[in-house]
Amino acid sequence: MKLIRNRKINTLFDAETLAARNDALAEEIANGGHEDLLVIAVLKGSFIFAADLVRSLHKAGLAPEIEFITLSSYGDGTSSSGTVRVVKDIDSDVKGRHVLLIDDILESGRTISFAKELMMKRGAKSAEVAVLLDKTGKRATDITADYVGFECPDYFVVGYGMDVAHAFRELPFVGMVVEE
Repeated sequence: MKLIRNRKINTLFDAETLAARNDALAEEIANGGHEDLLVIAVLKGSFIFAADLVRSLHKAGLAPEIEFITLSSYGDGTSSSGTVRVVKDIDSDVKGRHVLLIDDILESGRTISFAKELMMKRGAKSAEVAVLLDKTGKRATDITADYVGFECPDYFVVGYGMDVAHAFRELPFVGMVVEE
């Protein structure tokens, strides 16, 4: 257990485990026959995972282009409204391209389902999903990720890009905040 910003955090997945899993995921993706691959990181929580996975994709022999999209279903509150909106869109045309959407956690599925449907409506040849963590018990939509880093227990997790009120994103591991 680590004490960071006066919060106790248990490590769930350390940096070495994350790096090894990224390399394995990249090999799986590289074996998928993707030509002209466009990677789209769903911001903000996925940014570190996406950066590491893209570097692993390079090691696996792929040369994807990279884009970023910011989506929101929260508005001004702390619970999801259930309606997803585009806050910042991508610049690239996806028509006829293989798209790989990268997100940090697949929980309710609303955001990534919205992103996948949006890419297909725009004419993507395919739209696959890679997530670092999958919380299968929280699903509100009928979606499964094509590539999953780890099954995640029903904990509130931080680190490796994920946050609590913009804190803890910088941690090089995925941890669980221990509530007193």
